[in-house]
Amino acid sequence: MADPKYAALFLAESREHLRACNQLLLAWERDAAASEPVNGLFRAIHNIKGMAATMGYSAVADLAHRAESVLETVRGGRAATPELIQLLFRSVDALEKAIEGAAAGKDEPPAGLLAALDRVASAGAPAPAAPGASAATPPVARAAGVRKGPVGHLVGVTIRGAAPMRGARALLALQRAETLGRVTALRPAAVAFEREDFDGRFSFHLRTDAPKEQIEAAVRSAGEVAAVAFDGNVVIEAEGPAVAARQIRVDLHRLDAMMKQVGELVVARNRLVERVRGDDSEVSELAAVISRLVSDLQSEIVEMRMTPVSEVFDRFPRLVRDLARDLGKQIRFEVEGGDIELDRAILDELGDPLLHLIRNAADHGLEAAAEREAVGKPAEGRILLSATRERRSVAIRVSDDGRGIDRAAILAKAKREGLADAGVATLTDDLLLRVLARPGFTTAAQVSGVSGRGVGVEVALGRARALGGSLDVQTEPGRGTTFTLRVPLTLAIVRALLAQAGEERYAVPLVYVAETVEFDARAVTALRSREALVVRDRVIPTVHLRDLVAARAGGEPARRPTIILEVGERRTALVVDALLGQQDIVIEPFDAPRGMPPYLGGATILADGAPALILDAAALV
Repeated sequence: MADPKYAALFLAESREHLRACNQLLLAWERDAAASEPVNGLFRAIHNIKGMAATMGYSAVADLAHRAESVLETVRGGRAATPELIQLLFRSVDALEKAIEGAAAGKDEPPAGLLAALDRVASAGAPAPAAPGASAATPPVARAAGVRKGPVGHLVGVTIRGAAPMRGARALLALQRAETLGRVTALRPAAVAFEREDFDGRFSFHLRTDAPKEQIEAAVRSAGEVAAVAFDGNVVIEAEGPAVAARQIRVDLHRLDAMMKQVGELVVARNRLVERVRGDDSEVSELAAVISRLVSDLQSEIVEMRMTPVSEVFDRFPRLVRDLARDLGKQIRFEVEGGDIELDRAILDELGDPLLHLIRNAADHGLEAAAEREAVGKPAEGRILLSATRERRSVAIRVSDDGRGIDRAAILAKAKREGLADAGVATLTDDLLLRVLARPGFTTAAQVSGVSGRGVGVEVALGRARALGGSLDVQTEPGRGTTFTLRVPLTLAIVRALLAQAGEERYAVPLVYVAETVEFDARAVTALRSREALVVRDRVIPTVHLRDLVAARAGGEPARRPTIILEVGERRTALVVDALLGQQDIVIEPFDAPRGMPPYLGGATILADGAPALILDAAALV
């Protein structure tokens, strides 16, 4: 079974099981009396053992077997202690290393851990604490969003079949349940409520101390509820027709290659349509058919590459849990919007910037428990990682309820280091971000193992710009900080608005175009000594593309179209010589020459075969 294709399959499936193990361990740590996480862990580790044995990876199979034996003692009635759960966390980490090593041809057992697992499984002795862990570990571990809380119930709801707007009733019932506690494990996902084939049946887990009678009354108050069931009487509904669909695994490199070929096909399609425009012959009809087929193929390939952001988000609960232990802080980590989808190529690039932002929030943002209590805050800090759709882009936010960023202290340090002019009186959000993103700039008094080297915000901003997105920061003293990373849904093929300055043409991704207006000299005003345009009672700073690119040909046209660019809450009016219509463009990778202006974000080939530069909206606003 040493065939590389089987090793790749083993690696992919094992990673899924390991991700489930971390989530189940975190759930078990929150409620040590719960049996569901234990049973789930046993199944996941048993599956890893079976696959490893089939592949001939004896070290992985042996380690999984010994972890299984420990879990068997818990299923037999042994109490779960923080030390035992920490030992299993270490076992999952060791399994991950052993699996990666086995797939690479190094099937070696982890030193030291096997004996610890054997002692716990056979003698029932307390599990040894992780190296470096102190006696204060239990309350700190509880801080990482793993507190013991209400047990709650599994709730099943059925909306009446004849009820109008079943999905709306289901959402209302869910909201009523949320007033009593925390809703998790919703099946099917909330997006299924919007489908026409939603049959009105759904289930969820409600963590609450409220009795069943109160829960049922709250759910039924939504109206049109036919039945409410609890726990063992609940039938878990499938996610819909998509669950039963046949699926196969496809190597991501093949999808990348297909995407590149479709990109070339789009360029050829655009040139063909341009050539036959105005021709009434059969060639024109054939070109229209080809154009439609290429568009459909493009949409299918993009959909194939779309992946839920939970693929990346699921890495971080375990990370924050370990950070809380290392920093001695109490942290509750929450995730929202994990079902939002992004192009896999973009999703793969988000891990590092989100890692830096989360580590900064835990280290710099959140205060220690005693400091929080001294100012009237709960001892437990909160970090929220969320994703939301914004038109044709996705906003990913890392928020904390910590001390916030001290603008005055940042400004003073920036002036001392020559990063800000002496005349600057206050730091706006834009200027604050530029200062924080300067290489080596840090607010930490000393470097720690978590942060303090001044690279976190720089990495996040650089990656956002490379993806054609943006990074924003909002902060309030004593209330916390939010970093917002905005990225497009897909990178390879985007819809763009073509603009002209002088004799050159430029492409502006349509995702950042709010509207287009005519430049009116009567609406010109000033905003912080900059020219601005008043558009529907809103003052928007202007950028003249002709001046920006130093266009030399001809004079300014009599009519000047203006593109209102919007990135998050910021807007800029881009004044151009002419608008040339919309077009699907393929972003061509190229090595930017040294000194290339930051407002240029790439290049493309237009329908007539000529190249054009792509404007980076985030840099312009």
